[in-house]
Amino acid sequence: MNKQATTETRTFTVPNISCSHCVHSIKTEVGEIAGVTEVQVDEKTKVVHVSWHTLATWDGIVAALKAIDYPPVLAQ
Repeated sequence: MNKQATTETRTFTVPNISCSHCVHSIKTEVGEIAGVTEVQVDEKTKVVHVSWHTLATWDGIVAALKAIDYPPVLAQ
């Protein structure tokens, strides 16, 4: 029996977003992580939405964002 991949999503802010280059960097770096299926970034609100399945992890996504100096801030 095949198990379907579980899809997870997170929406968070990245205060360091200030221009379209920031948006492109986040989309490129996070989008290259195996298992990430969607990356949406809003430059004006600094909100990022990421979807992924079991090949990726939240910790891996956070590490990638921190490595490029765009650490996420989760809504409380």
